[in-house]
Amino acid sequence: MGIEIDHTKKVANGILKLLFVGRLARVRRIELLIQAAEKLIFPFHLTIVGGEEKTSSVTRSGYIKELKDLVQKLNLNNKISFVGKKTQEELKEYYRMADIFVYPSKYENFGQPLLEAGAHGLPIVATPVGVARDIIIDGETGYLTSDDPKVMSDHIHLLQDNNLRQQMGIQIKKLIREKFDWVNIMSQYIALYRSLL
Repeated sequence: MGIEIDHTKKVANGILKLLFVGRLARVRRIELLIQAAEKLIFPFHLTIVGGEEKTSSVTRSGYIKELKDLVQKLNLNNKISFVGKKTQEELKEYYRMADIFVYPSKYENFGQPLLEAGAHGLPIVATPVGVARDIIIDGETGYLTSDDPKVMSDHIHLLQDNNLRQQMGIQIKKLIREKFDWVNIMSQYIALYRSLL
């Protein structure tokens, strides 16, 4: 897998902007993120990007409704937005506008949104799934978190510091450029093909 690195500079504006991007399925455990958000004691806004899709014939529908009901129950309507599916071009703008990417998934084969977030310079708070284990260095590019909403919330609290977020953003972009930038990936493929001839 490869990715193009975004070179837009981030500007802080007082309200911490949290972002989740992905297919909305129960395995992603977005309810944990909502519960973590309830524990935040500073101004924030969480945007949840993605549509609900069944992952198998045994998965029941209605997950988005459950999430929206939880948001209502926790009185977070003004702090959490569900914006539905977006095109790849639209997604870039969501990544550019965000301050932190949060990904509480139970498991992941790869986790393309994690790579996209890092390529846009977002510090990441995520469970140790998929590519998260390769791109999150605790305290340097983000935080690997548990499935405890309090621990997740504590990690988000640490990222209130704009200087820390900027430093982590620089570090994660650098790491992703080295490991996943298309130029590097393509040169590795070419070298591999040539070695087989």
